[in-house]
Amino acid sequence: MTSRSYWTAVWCGFLVLTIGLGVRQSFGIFLKPVSAELNVGRELFSFGTAFSMLLMGAVAPFAGRLCDRFGSAPTIAGGGVLYVAGMVVTAVMHDGFMLILGNILVGVGLSAASFGPVLGVILRVAPPAKAALAVGICSAGGSFGQFFIVPLAAVLQNYFGDWRPTMWALTGIAVLMILLAAGLNDSKEIAASKKAGGGNQTAGAALSEAFAQKSYILLVIGYFVCGFHVAFVGGHLPAYISDKGIGLSLFGMKLSPAELGGWAIGMVGLFNIAGAIIWSSMGAKYKRKNLLSLLYLLRSLVFLGFVLAPLSAASVLTFAAALGFLWLGTVPLTTSLVGYIFGPVHLTMLNGIVFFGHQVGSFFGGWGGGRIFDLQGNYDLMWWISIALGLVSAALHYPIVEERLTRPAQPALQPA
Repeated sequence: MTSRSYWTAVWCGFLVLTIGLGVRQSFGIFLKPVSAELNVGRELFSFGTAFSMLLMGAVAPFAGRLCDRFGSAPTIAGGGVLYVAGMVVTAVMHDGFMLILGNILVGVGLSAASFGPVLGVILRVAPPAKAALAVGICSAGGSFGQFFIVPLAAVLQNYFGDWRPTMWALTGIAVLMILLAAGLNDSKEIAASKKAGGGNQTAGAALSEAFAQKSYILLVIGYFVCGFHVAFVGGHLPAYISDKGIGLSLFGMKLSPAELGGWAIGMVGLFNIAGAIIWSSMGAKYKRKNLLSLLYLLRSLVFLGFVLAPLSAASVLTFAAALGFLWLGTVPLTTSLVGYIFGPVHLTMLNGIVFFGHQVGSFFGGWGGGRIFDLQGNYDLMWWISIALGLVSAALHYPIVEERLTRPAQPALQPA
């Protein structure tokens, strides 16, 4: 693939992740107003968003299989259509059933228009020498979405004074994902990989091979923690800040606690733009499994510092910046590690299963935050669980064997 065309895929993928994940992360802004309008506790909304994330992971291996077999562009475009449909249902909903249905459609759609399919394209089309940088830049799209779209949603919410116009505005932005999928065409590269010999392995054989490797299982389990952290912080940090009444007044600028919550999530995204690129680039020089262990250890330390420090606008923004640097650096490292070990032919499907582990964590992080708040009236236990899980994940990644899997050569056919 020419340099120009692979950069087209990188930037189209960047924008798909910017919109898909940025809009999805903004749902935390709607937690309090939607729960108040439906006259329910926070658990219902939290369950809806958490179930969406769980479905996103459960469908990811199947979406990956579609990408590996038919190409990523049509799969990602189809995911975009379902995503927009889910946003429309959410914008018009008036009861818990429609809230859950909208989240289901968004989750299934995002399974085909998120990291696995998009980064699978980049790993296929980018030259090997440029792959780490390309994956890092593309991964940063999800963070840029947090930085740009989540604060935008908070500003719109404050301007309209109603969550529905804000949801419609985000729905309009989401339509662009469908159009951007055209720049993520990897059909030629998939055909070339199969012609080179990798096509002899069936999807079932690839799955059996992967689950026979202890390292693959550790990646699946370890990625659970990333999902837990991301869903809990993304879904509940704005509400946590609002509950505590922590606003910001600086140089004549005033932010309400609700607005500060949105900007905190945006700050996470801003710092992860650099974090995703830096962690991905380091993955080209150092063992990715060691970098993952270090990253999860640092996350636990950041959570611990936030819990122990006096809560203020400064501590919120410092926490957001520090966590942002560690936010999605896991994604390019984990995704490229699966590709390095198992090769490109079934890459998206295998990454989809690892991503399912991530989304199981997202379910428990998102729903668990709402459940524990409704039971205890605060998020204290969730912060300590997040610290403990980070330490567990750091320990799980260290023993991973980072080596290319060698397969026995296929015996040549004997002449009749």
